[in-house]
Amino acid sequence: MTTELRVLDPAEWDDWYENLLLAFGGVAEAPEERRLWRDVTEYDRSLGVWDGENCVGTAGAFSFRMSVPGGAIVPTAGVTMVSVAATHRRRGILSAMMRRQLDDVRAGGEPLAVLTASEPEIYGRFGYGIATYQTRATIDTTRVRLTVPDGTDEVVLRQADPAKASAACEAVYARLVPRRPGMLVRRPQWERLPLLDPESERGGASPKQCVLAERDGEVVGYALYAIKPEWTQSGPEGTVQLKDLGALDPAAEAALWRFLCSIDLTSSVSVHSRPVDDAWRHLVSDIRRCSPRTRDSLHLRLVDVGAALAARTYQAGVDVVFEVADAFCPWNEGRWRLTGNTEGAVCVRTEDPADLALSVRELGAAYLGGIALTSLAAAGRVRELREGALVEASVAFGSPVAPWLPHGF
Repeated sequence: MTTELRVLDPAEWDDWYENLLLAFGGVAEAPEERRLWRDVTEYDRSLGVWDGENCVGTAGAFSFRMSVPGGAIVPTAGVTMVSVAATHRRRGILSAMMRRQLDDVRAGGEPLAVLTASEPEIYGRFGYGIATYQTRATIDTTRVRLTVPDGTDEVVLRQADPAKASAACEAVYARLVPRRPGMLVRRPQWERLPLLDPESERGGASPKQCVLAERDGEVVGYALYAIKPEWTQSGPEGTVQLKDLGALDPAAEAALWRFLCSIDLTSSVSVHSRPVDDAWRHLVSDIRRCSPRTRDSLHLRLVDVGAALAARTYQAGVDVVFEVADAFCPWNEGRWRLTGNTEGAVCVRTEDPADLALSVRELGAAYLGGIALTSLAAAGRVRELREGALVEASVAFGSPVAPWLPHGF
């Protein structure tokens, strides 16, 4: 029997989603989590592959808007819920879904597509490059001290119910989005994501808690966290599990970190996903006692090279011609002249000689400013054809703050 690729019918969502869960191990999600994903599913952007009555492939996309260097907010397809049934591997199902999806993204006028990958090596062949990394850490609060900036003591902290504080937290989050590339504008319903707290997934930790940072009656920061108690022969050794933190200025941020590191009956703060240049690294007295580690996060693809490169600004003047290879989306192949600076950019087709040669995957990796073109060149993935062009472009593409994806999708 031949398979059929088609847009998801809302009546098919349960079968479609069950196939997705099965592909990721078959563990059922909590009802509130399942409801959220059903509510945010964009059915006209969701694809299913069917073998008779059986769903054997899934893929979806969210209509996001993402911050890029310079603070612009760019329409971006958030690729999600991609799976192929174990019984139907190596039949071209994933490639067919990626082909249809990128064609649709292009037709919809979104210059970028992003995703988080269960296995990083899968999506490189479709032109996605790793554009952001995240930091994980375990801060030993029995041996690490914090040095905080002036004004920290003026910040007032207030415990709050997470649901009741949601609007205030979201207002802070919204102000942070244009400050850091890779952050996503939250559409309606997405404010529910930080509040998800299924008891079945707490692993012995408390329900999610919230503390607000205020100055002159205004909320200038927040932290969402849980506490996992633990007692040993020596006494309490609980862990503070940081879920989310946002602050509008250094004093507010330091006040929140100091609070988290001084909660009674705890001896560590577990940090799951934070920017690689996060402020806490410079507040702690001993970074070694924090065991920082990094892993890939956001994978990014330029769907329209010209529009994508023109959508951001550049931290130094740049005038460079790229020779772009893109076998999966051949409309991007060829030479593109990028001219830009801190005020804006133009990127157009050209017949001029190329200065740099690379694939669309490398452009995706460098796009948000967190991965240097010089680093990619050192790995043999970017070729300099005009002396000086590599450094010129690498400096221009950089970002003064590290790009960061604040949550999955």
